[in-house]
Amino acid sequence: MSHTHAPPCLDPLVEEGLWSLQQLEAFLACLSPAQYRHPFDAEGKQTLGRHLRHILDHYQALLEGIGAGRIDYESRARDPRLERDPQRALERLAEIRRGLARLTEPSSTALSLTYPVAEGSVSQSLATSLARELAFLTSHTVHHMALLGLLAERLGVVLPEDFGVHPSTLRHWQRQQGKATSPQSLDPRRQTA
Repeated sequence: MSHTHAPPCLDPLVEEGLWSLQQLEAFLACLSPAQYRHPFDAEGKQTLGRHLRHILDHYQALLEGIGAGRIDYESRARDPRLERDPQRALERLAEIRRGLARLTEPSSTALSLTYPVAEGSVSQSLATSLARELAFLTSHTVHHMALLGLLAERLGVVLPEDFGVHPSTLRHWQRQQGKATSPQSLDPRRQTA
């Protein structure tokens, strides 16, 4: 017996991504340029700006790949200006949020993900969907936000308790406290002290 599955509704997935990006926007707004560029390791490779650029690159790769039907997270732009200039990062973040907000329906184009499997140019093409990639990006973003939070705390930056926490974990916490949840209830602009 075969089962036909309806295409997933993108709205909740897009909202989770937008929520994470809104948190990043608020995070950027509270940083000085010096904090954004502060090196946390001897080589200067670990900065808040570098993690943020990495997140933005992944969203950009998705938005650019949808039209071509092929997503390749390895061929990211890696623009070093985004690592050094928080204003430029805020502008790119706003562009990505606008692009993400336009994703209202599953892509009618079949999507594939280019995935490297070995050194050099060997890669596989994996079937994927827009819904799956949106879910991946939320998890990926939150993972890096958790790292950003740990690093920012070393600089004395105070962050909300829910910064770097996945929406599913927040829903679990809210259920534990007996509160109803919706993507809107996760919106940091609606949180009260």
